[in-house]
Amino acid sequence: MNDQHQLFEEIKQIESSGMEFWSARSISKLLGYSEYRHFQPVITKAKEACANSEHSVSDHFEDVLGMVSIGSGALRELPDVKLSRYACYLVVQNGDPTKQVIAAGQTYFALQTRRQELADDLAFQQLREDQKRLFLRNELKEHNKQLVEAAQQAGVETNIDFAIFQNHGYKGLYGGLDQKAIHSRKGLKKSQKILDHMGSTELAANLFRATQAEEKLRRDNVQDKKQANQTHYEVGQKVRQTITDLGGTMPEELPAPEKSIKQLESAAKKLGNKNNQESK
Repeated sequence: MNDQHQLFEEIKQIESSGMEFWSARSISKLLGYSEYRHFQPVITKAKEACANSEHSVSDHFEDVLGMVSIGSGALRELPDVKLSRYACYLVVQNGDPTKQVIAAGQTYFALQTRRQELADDLAFQQLREDQKRLFLRNELKEHNKQLVEAAQQAGVETNIDFAIFQNHGYKGLYGGLDQKAIHSRKGLKKSQKILDHMGSTELAANLFRATQAEEKLRRDNVQDKKQANQTHYEVGQKVRQTITDLGGTMPEELPAPEKSIKQLESAAKKLGNKNNQESK
């Protein structure tokens, strides 16, 4: 997986303006399409998905003429498409999921897109660490509801089933550690929840795990709880591998913050009440 992620980096190009892009022809070869014409329907689907997401297609897909090698060192000018990172994400989401390199691409571009969204969100960047934690914890709460729904549709029905399902995701992301082991590693009391004792980086990794697991369960139309568990585990593994590829710290190695989310929420509530009283 590491080598495949590196390949996506190697074919990335940078414009004079500093904007990054990928050539559709280069991406098609990397994704295992023998001929570019077989890849063009995937681009069409990706453009439709872009439009349906209310993004400007022209901002992410630019039709160009590129010099392409046709053998024996000869070059020919052929139609190509310059793809943004988001366009690549949509392309791999619409590619053949049985191809291992496409599965790697789905993880790579999904994480890179999410990281860029947060980086571009100046409001998020300007938040203090405790504010980022509150924001990400609330995001995770909402996405966990959607993950529960997707898991139920996949056959994960009882509370015990869901606990097992969640542990598969944790084990993939935390190198084999389940929820109990993570809880113990953080030195938490029995009543304390691990998600309330994570920093923003660890919360972001878990948010990504949850959103991608939900999408994959729905996309692959998983109908068996054993397959759902395996899917969650594999998504956790891929997120972990991507963190490794980016040189990040493994989630189990990240320190637990001094204050819990509940303490931060209580402090924020008190501050809000104080401000309201002063404004009267």
